[in-house]
Amino acid sequence: MLPLTDSDLTRDGKSLILAMDHGLEHGPSDFEPVPETLDPETVFGLTTHDAVTGVAVQKGVAETYYPSYEDDVALVAKLNGTSNLWMGEPYSPQNWSVDYAAELGADAVGYTVYSGSNREPEMYEDFRDVQEAARDHDLPTVMWSYPRGQALKNDTADETIAYASRIALELGADVAKVKFPGSQDAMEQAVRMAGPTKVVMSGGSKTSDRAFLEDVKATIDAGGKGLAVGRNVWQRENPHRILDALEQVIFEEATVDEALAAAE
Repeated sequence: MLPLTDSDLTRDGKSLILAMDHGLEHGPSDFEPVPETLDPETVFGLTTHDAVTGVAVQKGVAETYYPSYEDDVALVAKLNGTSNLWMGEPYSPQNWSVDYAAELGADAVGYTVYSGSNREPEMYEDFRDVQEAARDHDLPTVMWSYPRGQALKNDTADETIAYASRIALELGADVAKVKFPGSQDAMEQAVRMAGPTKVVMSGGSKTSDRAFLEDVKATIDAGGKGLAVGRNVWQRENPHRILDALEQVIFEEATVDEALAAAE
């Protein structure tokens, strides 16, 4: 595993990655709650918040907007992705190269792997090439480790999430981005299964402030190293408030009540 230093993707060993690859993955519906977020500049403006250590975006957005923010936040180059129009068995094609990501100033690369899909072998081969190319550039690799496929009944079951984090370790990821399995005990098992690979929680669909922060708190208390989040931040009318609270929970290890009070 590559060591993650505070100069690339972390602060005090933890990360808050603001994800903004939803325009490709989900389409217009994700921007309807707060129409201003349709403009990537709105979301990039949030990356100057002290809590944000990285921003994960696709190639075109990185090319257009990241040069104005490269002094403020680390770039996680999200190298693969597919549209919500795709109806086949889960697969996420690579859309840009590690070499080009490095040329744009990326501090890490991100890659989605759908273990359990009928196309799992192809995705494992794709990830192999990305991970080894990233090593050539000394770039950490973040795996969006999302078990998914027609044979998978529950993608957030305790054992499934633990398996997801182990797959990230086995395939050489430095960071595993996994869904919250529903309890601190289950997340502790996922962290144990990941070994030296750092585990961060996927933000998922927007929930209430308290429910979201409770999941993040459980992740940190379980030994997780932070969060990669999109909608649960920028779909809010006041995203700075939730970032204030997340800073308290992730980096100060405050309780949810303390974080909400501090963010008032």
